[in-house]
Amino acid sequence: MTEQTQIPVTVLTGYLGAGKTTLLNRVLTENHGKKYAVIVNEFGEIGIDNDLVVGADEEIFEMNNGCICCTVRGDLIRIIGGLLKRKDKFDAILVETTGLADPAPVAQTFFTDDDIKKRTKLDSIVTVVDAKHIDQRLDDSDEAEEQIAFADIVLLNKTDLVSPEALAKVEAHIRTLNPFAKIYRTERSNIPLDQILNRGAFDLKRALELDPHFLCDHEHGHHHHDHAAASTIHDTDIHSISLSTDKPLDLQKFDAWVADVLMTDGQRILRTKGILNMAAKDERFVFQAVHMVSEGTFTGPWPSKDNRRSRLVFIGRKLDEAALKRGFDSCIA
Repeated sequence: MTEQTQIPVTVLTGYLGAGKTTLLNRVLTENHGKKYAVIVNEFGEIGIDNDLVVGADEEIFEMNNGCICCTVRGDLIRIIGGLLKRKDKFDAILVETTGLADPAPVAQTFFTDDDIKKRTKLDSIVTVVDAKHIDQRLDDSDEAEEQIAFADIVLLNKTDLVSPEALAKVEAHIRTLNPFAKIYRTERSNIPLDQILNRGAFDLKRALELDPHFLCDHEHGHHHHDHAAASTIHDTDIHSISLSTDKPLDLQKFDAWVADVLMTDGQRILRTKGILNMAAKDERFVFQAVHMVSEGTFTGPWPSKDNRRSRLVFIGRKLDEAALKRGFDSCIA
């Protein structure tokens, strides 16, 4: 199955009341000429989100098992498997998680089930953030932190309800949790859909084609030493660590090291993304992981203007920065 025939999947997440259903309604009602299959994950046995989603040609499929976990992953595989057998074709799949969900198991579904992996492609995780209430949510909810940490795209919503100074502070806070997510400021989840759908943001190869500096630290640009780490903010235990080197890496050493890191600390490491220069290889090696589920592949030649700098980003809880630096060092060829 070629990449061109894989159906893109967008996972839509965000804490309760952030504006997910408003965004979903925009997708379903705008005149974009595409057909979407929509899967809504409900919290509790009686679903109401389905009734809040406006009437449209799209059918709404409900998962009623509450928190997204292994049970709901099975539901997701079953529903998508059924969708793929239908004769009427659709252009993309949207999965809206409950506001209390950690999006990781949904993302992992597209790595772990062979048939789903062959027929679909995780396009991006879009997190809607309530600009007015997010600080409070981050203080009292691990899920709110995780939804931001997993995001490829963040919609900083309800910006009309806060001052410019407060908005800048919230955006800086989001950056500490996730340095590589694309952030858009919105009111009432209003955004051109081509900025959030079919972006290939979870697909590093595609993301790099759209933005060659996708994994560069937004604050520090290219002015890194051999290693750089973004420090944690005082009121959260989620932080990012960015490692980089101009020296080629040994593929076998890297595979062994990163496998050990994810096996040992994978529950605390939420997302991993990297573009790496492997010794004796002219192609970029792209690596990404959700918790312990990972994949790495060569994705074509380095752009001629690129200096082949290896960059690896970990986002997680209470990560040992010094140990990760030492391990990354040990992979240099």
